[in-house]
Amino acid sequence: MGVATAPPPPTTSKTLQKQYLEAVGAYQYVLTFLFMGPFFSLLVFVLLFTSLWTFSVVYLVWLYVDWDTPNQGGRRSEWIRNQAIWRQLRDYYPVKLVKTAELLPDQNYVLGAHPHGIMCTGFLCNFSTESNGFSQLFPGLRPRLAVLAGLFYLPVYRDYIMSFGLCPVSRQSLDFILSQPQLGQAVVIMVGGAHEALYSVPGEHCVTLQKRKGFVRLALRHGASLVPVYSFGENDIFRVKAFATGSWQHWCQLTFKKLMGFSPCIFWGRGLFSATSWGLLPFAAPITTVGECPPPGRQPPAAEWASGTPHPPVSLSLQWAAPSRSPSASAPPRRKSITIMPST
Repeated sequence: MGVATAPPPPTTSKTLQKQYLEAVGAYQYVLTFLFMGPFFSLLVFVLLFTSLWTFSVVYLVWLYVDWDTPNQGGRRSEWIRNQAIWRQLRDYYPVKLVKTAELLPDQNYVLGAHPHGIMCTGFLCNFSTESNGFSQLFPGLRPRLAVLAGLFYLPVYRDYIMSFGLCPVSRQSLDFILSQPQLGQAVVIMVGGAHEALYSVPGEHCVTLQKRKGFVRLALRHGASLVPVYSFGENDIFRVKAFATGSWQHWCQLTFKKLMGFSPCIFWGRGLFSATSWGLLPFAAPITTVGECPPPGRQPPAAEWASGTPHPPVSLSLQWAAPSRSPSASAPPRRKSITIMPST
């Protein structure tokens, strides 16, 4: 099986201006990820008590009318997906997408992705933007990254993330997409979800697999092929404070996740103007996303995920950790082991 990649420009050719643009691209993604939703939620509320209250009222009416759109395929914008800022974000780390097999557009796919990391940066670059030319590598496929349904309750932010092709990770939403008459739908599901984000420790592979079989049933229900996808380096772009299992801090994180749907992680990167200070700018660690389909004649992918040992993402990760599987000298570094974390 051949290997094809969509490599970013070599780092040796970067000018100072290029480095600044890349830092801006990475920083704006962090800021929008963390603050755009809460900011516009607060803004819409505050404007109700000012002379500009009509803006909030009009938007809230629009929100009511448009409420079910996220569960009905969303509102994808190719203009947003092709913006130059995403190429700067890609080049900052850099982010690569490795193609190991053809995914034909005459069927649908469910991509089971690991690890979640802090912000799913590699998966956003590769599947929610055209920074690595997904539509050229896999013509005819229409990727959609499934994320926390609660994000689509946030004013303005919901419209922003829908423009990337993001959809709620709910049965209603995913059934709607995979039931479309047009084949070639590719739904990317972060299997470990918010729980996996708690273990985004640099240099380690901690994945959450136990009791996470809903995506397998989804693929079987719609006759979709299930593709394991792993993003090497996703855990390396931030430093994370990981609390010991059973500690009161870890218990607080799990309780918060059960109530709110996402995990409160303590993380940090480097400073915007200094690499030696703390800040929210991610560390420039390479991210390589790779997926693999079974060759012809093997067991159907969804059935293998449901009954196979070891679990396909674990097998995939172990294979790509070996030097013989490295597509180039810039392939992700080897890791010592993969830890399967229990679900809650």
